[in-house]
This record gives sequence, structure tokens and C-alpha cells, in this order.
Amino acid sequence: MKKARSRRRPTTAGAGLAPFAACAESGRGRQYPEPTHAWRGEFQRDRDRVIHSGGFRRLVYKTQVFINHEGDLYRTRLTHSLEVAQIARTVARALHLNEDLAEAIALAHDLGHPPFGHAGEAALDECMKPWGGFEHNLQSLRLVDELEDRYLAFAGLNLCFETREGILKHCSRRNARRLGAVGERFLLRQQPGLEAQVVNLADEIAYNNHDVDDGLRSGLLSEQALEAVPLFRRHHVPLLDAHPAASRRALIHETIRGMINEVVSDMVATTAANIAAHAPASIDEVRALTAPLVALSPATRTAHRALKRFLHRHLYRHERVLHLTSRAQEMLKELFACYMNSPEAMPVEHAMRALLQESECGEAGRARAVADYLAGMTDRYALSEYRRLVDATADFGQQQHA
Repeated sequence: MKKARSRRRPTTAGAGLAPFAACAESGRGRQYPEPTHAWRGEFQRDRDRVIHSGGFRRLVYKTQVFINHEGDLYRTRLTHSLEVAQIARTVARALHLNEDLAEAIALAHDLGHPPFGHAGEAALDECMKPWGGFEHNLQSLRLVDELEDRYLAFAGLNLCFETREGILKHCSRRNARRLGAVGERFLLRQQPGLEAQVVNLADEIAYNNHDVDDGLRSGLLSEQALEAVPLFRRHHVPLLDAHPAASRRALIHETIRGMINEVVSDMVATTAANIAAHAPASIDEVRALTAPLVALSPATRTAHRALKRFLHRHLYRHERVLHLTSRAQEMLKELFACYMNSPEAMPVEHAMRALLQESECGEAGRARAVADYLAGMTDRYALSEYRRLVDATADFGQQQHA
């Protein structure tokens, strides 16, 4: 469908923004035209639509690293998204970017994640290989463009182009060709706006640091082992020396707070210097660049990556985590097979969608409807469905409560 621009009236939403920041009044609008709101900006409305969506609410019971039932204090996709939004708003404000847009992108960036985190994504991708695969980033865009059913006038949430651009963090050239304007930058090897770039890096900073916290809380990581990581050591050791009687939890929180502050402060300073060097006059000049302007300095990037490698080796590849994620993958694969063989096992609306899409696109349409249904599940609902359809006694084993 040909893209239509919304009618816009001038608002104060762009007040104080840098010339290269996104501004809804001069932006690329929505796919379907809508009247403007009397006192809410367009990116604020996008943020509100994401918060009120069913997909956003389900994030509270979706895995970040630890399966949701393992404990109440571990991060979930919802709390992760909130932490990304907090960092993104801070950086956006410091750089005079559009805070509402940065927040909207941050809150929406993981909407397409299936249950059981990256393990669930890998399982769905394997199941969907014959029909184009599965990628949570594309699924996030698919959810806000098509799957959310909240409006009479259109499918999806009808978000602004700039928000959709930010949600689409990765994309193959094959998929980009079918996405229209929002996929063009992947074909032209261009960049998204600065707000999207900010969220991209804020996402990495947030999960690096909160995974340290969750890893320590779980007992899978120790402070002693983490002191091999320079970024952790230079914040943790001085605190230990200065406060020998402090509680372990307080010391951990202070350490992580210091780590985040160091990396985010470097991100602001490095990005400001990059902006000054390139002097973009508009968001389109930002997009035309071949490399992102939002970045870390070489030294901080090296420290950040060292922490990421440590977590991959000692947390994400830990025997207990691998056991749980392997079990989760088995469950999703078996559920996929059940629904493919018997679409009627899904709720009526999803079964009807599978039949409709199969009539239009053949087996690929039915498979995509099944993947949509599975991707929308929470961890606990997927386990419940597995018990209903496959094994009534299934579980993940010993629960670990924080």
C-alpha cells in the first residue's frame, strides 16, 4: 500500500532539539493517516501505544537469561526494556535528541522475542528454516505493523516511520527488499536516525550490566571471578577497600552503577565528538552516513567487549543455563510440530488465522501463523501448553529462588 503522510500541526515537541534529531513535524509519518492529538506529540503517542499493547504486557513473563520461574528478582524482557529506555532517555537528553522517540523504540525493541530468550528464538528459527526462518527483530516489527489488534481502522499499531526504523535493528537484504521504505537503509548500507542508534547501544550496555547482577544473584558468577574483567575490577575493588563492612548486595549495586555510569558517560562524550566532527544538519544527513555516530571510545569499547566475552563464557554458556535452555528449545520445537499438524489445537482466532494464511500462501502461511502464536507466548504459558499437549508432568527441574 502506498504510504500516506499524517496531517501534522506544529507543536512544542521539537523545542530544544538539535537540528539532526528526529522531529515528528518533519518526519515521514504513519502508514495510515490519523488526526494529530491536541496535546500529545506523535512519538509520545507511539510510546503510549507500545505500553498499552498486549505484546508489551507479555514481556513481564519472558526470559532474559534465567527462565522466568527461577526467581522473582531476575530480569525479564520487560524490566530489560525499561532499563534500556532509562539509558536511552538519559543519552537522548544529553545530546538534545528526541527523548520520546528514543523511549518508544526502547520499549518496543524486544516485543517480538519468543519465550525462553535467545534459546527460544534459535528453536523457532530452526523450525521455520523451510519458510524463511525466524528473527525476533523482524517479529517485533511484524507485531507492531500487523499482529496487534487494537484499532478498527488498521492492523497493528500504525507507528511512525522513525519508530519502526529504530525497531528494525538488523535485517538481511532478502528481507529488506520486501519491507519497503523501512528496509531501504539495509540495501543502501545507510544508518538509522540517532535515536535508533542510541537505543541500539543502550541495549548492549543494559544487558551487559544487568546480566552481571543476575549472574551474581544466581551464584553462577562470583565477584572474585569478575575481578578478572577490568571494567568490573576498577569499580569493585576501590569500594571493597573503602567500605569493608558494607553488605554484599550494596557493594554489587554500587559497582554496577559505577560501570553503567562510566560506559554511558563515555558514550555521550564520544558521540558528541563524532557529531561535531561530521556536523550533520539533519536526520537525513545522519542516515546517509556509512557508519553510526553513536559509539564508544576505543578504550571503553575494548572494556565493554571484554565484559561481554566474560559473560558469554561464564554465564550464557554455564552448564545450568545450557541445560534449561536446551530443555526450552525441545519444548518449543515439539509445540511447533503439534500446532503445524493440528492448527485446531491453538485458540480459535489463531487457528483461523493459520487456515486463512494457508489458503493464501500455502504451508508457509500456516507455519508463519504458528510461529506468530508461539512467539507471543510467555515462558509459563508455553510450559502450560506443553503440559496440555505433550507431557502433563513436564517441568524445568529444581527451581532456584532468589
